[in-house]
Amino acid sequence: MKIRQYISLLHLLRKVIIQKLCFIKMEWGGFYLITTLIFALFFSCKTVKLADAEEKQRLGEYYNAAEMYRKLYTKTKSDEKELRSYIAFRMGECNRLINNTGRALSAYRNALRYAYPDSSLYLRLGQLYQRNGSYAEAINNYEQYLKTYPNSALAANGIKGSEMAAGMNSNPTLYAVARAEIFNSRRSEFSPMLNGEKFDQLYFSSTRGVVNKDSVNGVTGMKNTALHVSKKNDQGIWIKPVLVEDPVASDFDEGTPSFTKDGNTMYYTYCPEDAEEPRTAEIYISTRSGAAWGKGQRAQIVKDSVTMLAHPAVSPDGKYLYFVTDAVGGFGGKDLFRARLVGATDFGAMENLGAEINTEGDELFPYVRDSSTIYFASNGHPGLGGLDIFKATQDSTGKWDVSNMGVPINSIADDFGITFEGVNERGYFSSNRNDARGWDHIYSFAYPTITISIQGYVSDKDEYVIDGAMVYIVGRDGLNVKVPVKPDGSYRVELERDISYVMMANAPNYLNQFFELHTDPEEKNETYYVDFFLSPIDKPVVVENIFYEFDKANLLPESKEALDGLIKILNDNPNVTIELGSHADRKGSVDYNIGLAQRRAQSVVDYLIAAGIAEARLTAKGYGKSVPKTVTKKISETNDFLPEGTVLTEEFVLTLTPEQQEIADQLNRRTEFQVTGLDYDMR
Repeated sequence: MKIRQYISLLHLLRKVIIQKLCFIKMEWGGFYLITTLIFALFFSCKTVKLADAEEKQRLGEYYNAAEMYRKLYTKTKSDEKELRSYIAFRMGECNRLINNTGRALSAYRNALRYAYPDSSLYLRLGQLYQRNGSYAEAINNYEQYLKTYPNSALAANGIKGSEMAAGMNSNPTLYAVARAEIFNSRRSEFSPMLNGEKFDQLYFSSTRGVVNKDSVNGVTGMKNTALHVSKKNDQGIWIKPVLVEDPVASDFDEGTPSFTKDGNTMYYTYCPEDAEEPRTAEIYISTRSGAAWGKGQRAQIVKDSVTMLAHPAVSPDGKYLYFVTDAVGGFGGKDLFRARLVGATDFGAMENLGAEINTEGDELFPYVRDSSTIYFASNGHPGLGGLDIFKATQDSTGKWDVSNMGVPINSIADDFGITFEGVNERGYFSSNRNDARGWDHIYSFAYPTITISIQGYVSDKDEYVIDGAMVYIVGRDGLNVKVPVKPDGSYRVELERDISYVMMANAPNYLNQFFELHTDPEEKNETYYVDFFLSPIDKPVVVENIFYEFDKANLLPESKEALDGLIKILNDNPNVTIELGSHADRKGSVDYNIGLAQRRAQSVVDYLIAAGIAEARLTAKGYGKSVPKTVTKKISETNDFLPEGTVLTEEFVLTLTPEQQEIADQLNRRTEFQVTGLDYDMR
């Protein structure tokens, strides 16, 4: 470099320094002093060493370590393949652990390019491709890993999750998911937890507005997290979140809060840092009186300070504290444990939740909904990629049934930290979906209200409302209700989907009527309509639509539906005996009509006996034209020339027009049943 160029460079440096430091005047001697300091600074910068990066990784400062590995990788010559592959793999590990999927995948690819010798590289590539939604590539790498480790459940579940991803994406659940903007910022938010009797408080962790605004977490490269809270106003609307500034707050990470049922004790994760030694996450306890939270105290679940304990979740009954740990004796990665609570601050022995819950991967962020249902995040169970949210239900034998919550609750990104609004199927969770930086944000979810009901009317055979009618419903889901019929004769009962129900309608002085229903298993709104028409005990009931051959007693096929209805009535009322009466019109002789009517009544009885009705319950009676029909209110309403209460005798019928006479004769030609007893086979 020529001396003139050198001097020009120094003048340029001087100008930049003056502008940057807001110096107004500077003597040439001062300029030379600053220039000397700059060059001293340049030459005193410590060269990044591999051992330094490894130490940062050992301390858990993955962000810092990843940056150091990146610099080392760029300075390492391409012909140093073994060293390049080693650095690339460790750079991939650090970026994976801070959710920088893009950089992690690139680093792992470079490790593969330079023939990294450890087969675990294929497992990592499988996991990263799966998180990226590249399921074919994920399966290929998992299969490559299984060649070396054929018993790896982690790789097998990765393949299973990749194969089932297309089905989950094309068949989403009915949950509605939306980004909850009131809680989110340009920073990161995660692990929401509802609190309060009315679930009108939402606590969560965020890197916004932290206590030490200059702090940067060496693990994540972001600001340290702190607890924030949002509350609903008098109109039930969430207001802007604020920092929990009580003594709970500190210069280090706090997060994943959980509350006792009374809302006065909070368990949360606390992550202190140490420049010299690795520090692990711990569970802290804070109590409050009034609105203020007290200073957090370490939960004495274990005696040592080396075992990682995080993500506390207290059960609603206050009996257990569930949490995450990497304690010895687990299934690999981080496992879910629980410890019995003795009061709010004392604990029984730790208990692993077992192989049905825990895997070779990580199980994190438990949420206890009731004594037999927990939710958690996992990257070890079959999923879409990253952390998925799972539901685990425990049966009476203690066995857990674990199911993926599916799309849209889960995505190819990390989905975790769910909280429910009590028994309602709605709440919040956190996810880093659709964020290129891998930062987490809070999402709302709600399951649409599926209404399945049965409704209808209870009336007599003439469709008039019956006083005192009731509908009973018993279901295989445990439903057992007695529903009074409304004054207009209607009833309505809500049911569940894919359940078998038996219904019965009854009323004083009427026969019972039953109906069986199995509701549709499909998740959709459905209304079933069932009307009951009850037969009276104290008067004869016409069996409509029974047809015989002309001038004979042979039943026509068109009679089957009506006769089968009569069979159902008798089966619904097994202690009832009846008389089957057959009636003729005014035409023909008395003896002939009685004989024909008797044969026709017997034909009906024979049909019922053939269908399994006991012969002792049935009596056939041929009345001929000796008992003409009495006009009912219903008949009168449809035939205004027939006053209610009129007996359709031959003398009356002859006073009508020919068309009216045909209607009257048809009303007289009928088959009726009359209850004769209510105590058949009563023991």
